[in-house]
Amino acid sequence: MKTFILGRTKEEVQGLLREKEIKTVKLGDQKICLTRIGEDYYAFEQNCPHRMANLGQGFINNFKEVICPLHAYRFDLKTGKVSNAQCPDLRVFRTEVTDSGLKIFV
Repeated sequence: MKTFILGRTKEEVQGLLREKEIKTVKLGDQKICLTRIGEDYYAFEQNCPHRMANLGQGFINNFKEVICPLHAYRFDLKTGKVSNAQCPDLRVFRTEVTDSGLKIFV
């Protein structure tokens, strides 16, 4: 497991993402998606495990799920579990906000 840090302060980290915005970032040799809901940050694989649609083009609903833009499959942002389809679960990555930035454990 590798640890990546984005930003240098909590304030800077909050400024990186608007509420429920999905941003794709490259960490090492892979791209992942990030989103923020309130003070909680979520990191997940970029592509839907069903048909590899780019989840960076999806959206976040009010149930803390990312919605795939291709078939509207819904994945829990905390666990990665799919809620409405026969599909493998989404890989999610642990995040932690510290005084020195947002840690992402990939």
